Amino acid sequence: MKRLVGWMVIVAVLALGVFTFSGQVCAADETKVVGVVEKIDLAKDGKSAVIKLKDNKTGSVVDVVVTDELTLDKFKDKRIVEGDEVRCKYELTGGKNQSKLFRKTAGC
Repeated sequence: MKRLVGWMVIVAVLALGVFTFSGQVCAADETKVVGVVEKIDLAKDGKSAVIKLKDNKTGSVVDVVVTDELTLDKFKDKRIVEGDEVRCKYELTGGKNQSKLFRKTAGC
């Protein structure tokens, strides 16, 4: 019985360590920014866009590549335009900031 309890404790400690470590890695790769859209550059084929965001906290300008269809449709329909405040999560992949979440902060 003592062996069984001992093994259960070891497994629980290892599992806790793995889950904690994997959560830290994911959090480090993703960057969040809330800011104002300064410029929207849609690609000619309409399958991507490069957005310049001015971060509200730091004042720096961040270029973000957007490729998801829902957000691209919002750019085309003028539901998101220059001057809108947005919330964005992005990852650095291939030397570019790839958008993972792109939404207006002002509700409906």
